[in-house]
Amino acid sequence: MKDNLSPLRVFALGGLGEIGKNMYVVEYGEDIIVIDSGLKFPEEDMLGIDLVIPDISYLVENVDRVRGILLTHGHEDHIGALPFVLKELNVPLYGTKLTLGLAKVKLQEHGLMNRVQIHEIQDSTVLKLGQLRASFFRVNHSIPDAVGIAIESPQGIIVHTGDFKFDYTPVGEKADIAKMAGWGDKGVLCLLSDSTNSERPGHTLSERTVGETIKEVFHKSDGRIIFATFASNVYRLQQVIEAADLYGRKIAVIGRSMENVFKIGAELGYLNIPKGMLIEVNEIDRFSAHQVVIVCTGSQGEPMAALTRIATGSHRTVKIYPGDTVIIAAQPIPGNARFVGRTIDLLMRAGADVVFGSVSGFHVSGHGSQEELKLMLNLFRPKYFIPIHGEYRMLMMHKKLAEATGVPSENIFILDNGEPVEFQNGQASKVGKVQAGMILIDGKGVGDIGNIVLRDRRKLSEDGLIVVVVTINKEQWKVVSGPDLVTRGFVYVRESEEMLNEATKLVQQSLQRLTERNVKEWSQLKSKVIDVLEPYFYEKTQRKPMILPVIMEV
Repeated sequence: MKDNLSPLRVFALGGLGEIGKNMYVVEYGEDIIVIDSGLKFPEEDMLGIDLVIPDISYLVENVDRVRGILLTHGHEDHIGALPFVLKELNVPLYGTKLTLGLAKVKLQEHGLMNRVQIHEIQDSTVLKLGQLRASFFRVNHSIPDAVGIAIESPQGIIVHTGDFKFDYTPVGEKADIAKMAGWGDKGVLCLLSDSTNSERPGHTLSERTVGETIKEVFHKSDGRIIFATFASNVYRLQQVIEAADLYGRKIAVIGRSMENVFKIGAELGYLNIPKGMLIEVNEIDRFSAHQVVIVCTGSQGEPMAALTRIATGSHRTVKIYPGDTVIIAAQPIPGNARFVGRTIDLLMRAGADVVFGSVSGFHVSGHGSQEELKLMLNLFRPKYFIPIHGEYRMLMMHKKLAEATGVPSENIFILDNGEPVEFQNGQASKVGKVQAGMILIDGKGVGDIGNIVLRDRRKLSEDGLIVVVVTINKEQWKVVSGPDLVTRGFVYVRESEEMLNEATKLVQQSLQRLTERNVKEWSQLKSKVIDVLEPYFYEKTQRKPMILPVIMEV
């Protein structure tokens, strides 16, 4: 009987209702295991924000119980928050060889390598973490060394698939389907499974199909080839290397993250680069156009990435010449399509032949489509199911797929971040809430930008700023200078002099009335300036600029 045992709790601190900042928690008694520590990139309304990471307040409060962070693979949305998280949590880190190789680069940049206990695991490793045991199984994804995790607890087995697809002709190792079925035979209490492509029917194409397309373009192209993809898509990079070798081309690598992946991938044996193939960027012009491939970052149209700088003509070494072929081997992440489109336009204007999109055959997803998600459910045959890693509609579609495979509707939990499911004696229920949310990273600031600051930034970006400067004589309590109105991003001053003069008079009159009544509270004076100007400007312009009164005493 399990009645006397502690309950088992499972919840997410990030990754539900969103793509990115994946972080999942399994908690039993005095033991907590964290799975992944990812970031996501800011949405359009997060002005000035560089990165978004999960709120780990709950883990900080319970740091003595955290037995370690287990990583499923090396993508940014699963390891990107590690430097920020490990500054707060001094706990062991576990991952496969390539995953840790990519994580170590981040930790070195933040000066954390000497502080963190790092443990390499294989898919055969079994970890004893308090009363919990963690085992691993190989899955296919768009990066090598990706694993799923099975956690055994006194209450039952929890399985986290990691990001996966079923690729029957993979570029790397095959998924360990037999091991997955073996866990299914033991009896899985709850499955947490990747929902990214739950809306896409059928099967996801094999990564190997991209390799054939790459070779085809290399065969046809007489000019330089510029190949942009995600830096972490090691399998795709290996296929570019093989095509370059086949057609006698040299490779130049541009972009810090791409350079890191080439270096780490080669050192750890995941990229097999023939001797003499890699050249420096400043050596490109020493070779004929048909002898060069430039591999770079920027497949998402990021403003500072290599491909974008090449497209805008601002890269100090590489320019676009007519006859160049540019391959963008990635699908735009939701929200990035406009930036990618702008980059493609600029490349075409410069004379390049641009090949892009999944229709071109240069990109296949690393996530399983509906038939693969159903296969995963059938392999594990869980009693309970929690769809993870996806926006709300994706989670809901994954729920329908689970129902089709025989999981009862009442045994499927659609959760938000911070909503735990508790398992006791084979029964599951939602319980309470833990703190979960977003921490915004802006430059060196971690979490010092909140909703109020973002609201102010939005207001400034939409309607501009007016600064009202007034000088008051402290002894006589009279306005001796101003009010002077300074505007930024609101109206063109030369064409709006009449309106601004009228606004100045309104402020002057209201301040005069207050000083005559001997009102000396600065907060009241400032509030009155705002109260007078806001409706006036809105009536005249239908805009609401930020109004900043500055009152000085002499």
